[in-house]
Amino acid sequence: MALDTADTTVPETSPTTPPVSRRYAWLVFSLSFGLLLSDYMSRQVLNTVFPMLKAQWLLSDTQLGSLSSIVSLMVGVLTFPLSLLADRWGRVTCLVIAATVWSLATLGCAVSASYGQMFWARFIVGVGEAAYGSVGTAVVLSVFPTRLRATFSGAFLSGGTFGSVLGVSIGAVIAQQFGWRWAFGTMGLYGLVLVALYGLVVKEKRLGTASPQHSTRTRDRAPQLSRLFSSVSVICAYIGSGLQLFMPMALLAWMPSFLTRYYDLPLAQAGLAAGVFALLGGTGMVLGGIVADRLSRKVAKRKWTFAIICSLGSLVLLMAGFRLPSGSLQLFLIAVGTLLCSATTGPVVALVASLTPAAIAATAFATLTLANNLLGLAPGPAVTGMLADHLGLRGALQVAPLAGILSAVAFAIGRRHYERDRRRLGLLPDVEIASR
Repeated sequence: MALDTADTTVPETSPTTPPVSRRYAWLVFSLSFGLLLSDYMSRQVLNTVFPMLKAQWLLSDTQLGSLSSIVSLMVGVLTFPLSLLADRWGRVTCLVIAATVWSLATLGCAVSASYGQMFWARFIVGVGEAAYGSVGTAVVLSVFPTRLRATFSGAFLSGGTFGSVLGVSIGAVIAQQFGWRWAFGTMGLYGLVLVALYGLVVKEKRLGTASPQHSTRTRDRAPQLSRLFSSVSVICAYIGSGLQLFMPMALLAWMPSFLTRYYDLPLAQAGLAAGVFALLGGTGMVLGGIVADRLSRKVAKRKWTFAIICSLGSLVLLMAGFRLPSGSLQLFLIAVGTLLCSATTGPVVALVASLTPAAIAATAFATLTLANNLLGLAPGPAVTGMLADHLGLRGALQVAPLAGILSAVAFAIGRRHYERDRRRLGLLPDVEIASR
């Protein structure tokens, strides 16, 4: 039986005419982006001090990988329930609480006296960071036009990669000069200062999410939760995105160690060089969103095609790069592969937004974040570390890009079902929505 269009049309994640001024929208974006920088600076500063922790506490690569992966695991486990609470209780309030938790936990890492204490501090970092990406994305998209979804989601989420650059690069310099504890301490203090500023400037009422209309939508969210998995295409978007992010996180975690072991770089130089690769990943996220929006102006399913090309392209380049001997050609191929492997982020967020209700936007993005973490971000560093204990780090990084095959298959299936799913859900074409 055909679905009634009036009842099934999925609202937009953001209105055609945003509810706030352009200046305030950019202020919200800037502060939200800054907190995402803090999120990933706190998360990735660990990777640059791997050699110090390994030497001081006599840790295996598997243990080092677990300190990185526990954060992504907690993000994956908790992002859905915490984002659901944010949709119900207020996104800005939840963001402020979350940022405070991860900043304090990062300070806890600075005073850890053993692997066990560090592990639990990192556990709490993961709890604090669990919902920020999904809720922050919902806040950002709520203040910008729908036609720029991929652009702004890619630009915002690139803060994760740029934060990783800063965490790895600045952390390496601080750790070499003052010790690894100061590296964690600096990141924690930065987060506390920024969250105080965010709480003073970004207000729920000013964003329009505390209006009576919003409260009515909040009471209607429970029936809409089924829409999170209402189509084959949106499920494929979740799965493909998660699998595609396996390699970017493996690179973020292990590039400093790779450059130290195979290029004999000192810790600070290895951290700075690894930061350049992370910067390329962030650039890929920004450019990927822009290119996907332009390619799909008239044909929305081109976002899927773009994601498939990025998945297979990064697979070929990274596998070829890590099989080459150390040298400039190897670094060049790895660099281009890194640029491509994160470029799917913005397009996938835009696809999820086009297939799920606006009233549960943060929860929809949380579902995407759950898949990202459980399928890619959490296992990436840990599995690569386990492989490194048996194959060596170079060998492990030669195998890890194979996850790109599975992500490309998921994107291809999603592309095949996309238009059919949108018709079944009674949705207007994306081009028509953007032009209204």
